[in-house]
Amino acid sequence: MEDAGDRLSKMPDDILLAVLERLDIRDAARASTLSRRFRRILTMFSKLVINVSSFEPNNEGDRSKVTQGDLTQANAVMAEATKSILSGRRNSRQYALHLLCLQFCLGDESNSIVQTVGCTMDTLMVGAVEFTILTKKEQAHCTEDDVLFYGQQLMSLFEVCPNAFGGLTCLKLENVSLNEPDLPIIFSVCKRLEFLRLDNCDMGILSSLEIEHPRLGELEIDDCRFDRVHLKWLPKLTMLTFEMWISQQDPLSFGYVPLLRSLSLTNICLSWHKMLKLSDFLDNVTISSLKLNFKSKKIWVLPEGPTELLPVFHKLRLVDLVNISEECDLNWTMFILQGAPSLEELHITVRDHFCEMMMDEEVRAQYAYSTEKKGVDWEGATSDFKHHKLAVLKIFGFRPEDKFLMYVKSVEMYVKSVDMYSCLWM
Repeated sequence: MEDAGDRLSKMPDDILLAVLERLDIRDAARASTLSRRFRRILTMFSKLVINVSSFEPNNEGDRSKVTQGDLTQANAVMAEATKSILSGRRNSRQYALHLLCLQFCLGDESNSIVQTVGCTMDTLMVGAVEFTILTKKEQAHCTEDDVLFYGQQLMSLFEVCPNAFGGLTCLKLENVSLNEPDLPIIFSVCKRLEFLRLDNCDMGILSSLEIEHPRLGELEIDDCRFDRVHLKWLPKLTMLTFEMWISQQDPLSFGYVPLLRSLSLTNICLSWHKMLKLSDFLDNVTISSLKLNFKSKKIWVLPEGPTELLPVFHKLRLVDLVNISEECDLNWTMFILQGAPSLEELHITVRDHFCEMMMDEEVRAQYAYSTEKKGVDWEGATSDFKHHKLAVLKIFGFRPEDKFLMYVKSVEMYVKSVDMYSCLWM
C-alpha cells in the first residue's frame, strides 16, 4: 500500500493548494518542510493569515492563560515564520497575493514583522494588507504607565517601516495612549486605510479627536476616553460603531460623511451622561440602519416627536434596540416608528444580562452609575398615527406578560403593513 506521502505527491497542484490553504498557517508552514513542492505550493496562496496566537504554547485561544514571556516567544517565532514565508513569496512572483493579514503583539520582535511586510510590499503587488496589533497585557490589567508605554512602542514601529503602514487597508489597535499629534500622523501615513478599529485608545483623558481620511469606509471606536470625536472629512465612510464613552456632552459630531448609512452606539448611562437627542446628534447625517445597545441599564435617548426626527430618520430602514432592561416598558420605542416612516424592520432585545451588569452598590456609587429609573416617559402614538412600511417586528426575550402583549397590540393597531412579527425567547 502506498504511503500517505506518495499519495499526496501525486495530487495536482490545485488540490494540494486547496488542502494547505485550509490549514492553520503554522501547520501549513510545517507541511512545507516535507518537500520543495510543498514549499512552492505555499507561495501560491492567494491569502495569508498569520496570527501570533498560532505560535503560542498550548494554543487554546485564551489570552488570559498566556504569560508575557509566552507572547514574546510566540512573537519571535511568528517573526521568523513571516520572514520565511514572505521571502519565498518574493522569490516566486507568479501568483497574486490578494490578502495579507497579520496579528501580532507590540514588542521588539514586531519590528522584524513590519520590516518583512514592508520589503514584501516593495517587491510584490498585495491586494489588501491588515494589521491587528495587540498588547502583551489585556485591557483589564493595563495601568496608565502601560498604555503610555504601548503608545511609544507603536509610534516607534511606525518610524521603523512607514511604507508597510502606508500600504495597510485595515488597522486594529488596542490599549495605547498617544501624544496629541500621533493619531493624525497615523491617518496621514495609512493612506490606503479602509477599516480602522480603536479599542481603549486615547491621546490623554478627555482629549478631542478629529478624523480626516479619503478612503476610510468603516470605523470602530470602543471604550476610548475621548471627550469628543469629530468626523471632519470622511467621504467614503459607510459604517460607524461607537461603544462606551465618558464625555458629558454629545460624544460624536459629524462633518462631511455623505455615505454614512449604518450607525451602532453602545453605552452604559452614568449619572453625568447627557441624554442623546437624536435629532440634534444626527443633524448632519441620514442613516438607513441604527443600532442602540443600552447594556441592560438606563435608556439614554430622549423620545422626540416626528417633526424633529423626520429630517434624520426619513431614510431609516432598520432599527435594532439591544439589551433593554426587563424593568423598562416598551411603549417609548413607538417614537422611533413615528419618526421613521420608511422603517421596514424593528428588532428589540429585552434582557437583564447579569454577567455584564454591575450589581455591587458600593462599586456602582464609586463609578457613578445612574440611580434613576431605567425607562423613559413617552405618551405614545397619537390616535391617527399609521405606519405603512414596517414589515418585520422581532422581540427577543418576549414573555407572555401584559407589557409585551400590550406592546404587540399597539404595533398592530398603528402599523398597517406588518405581514410578520416574531416574538422570540432568549
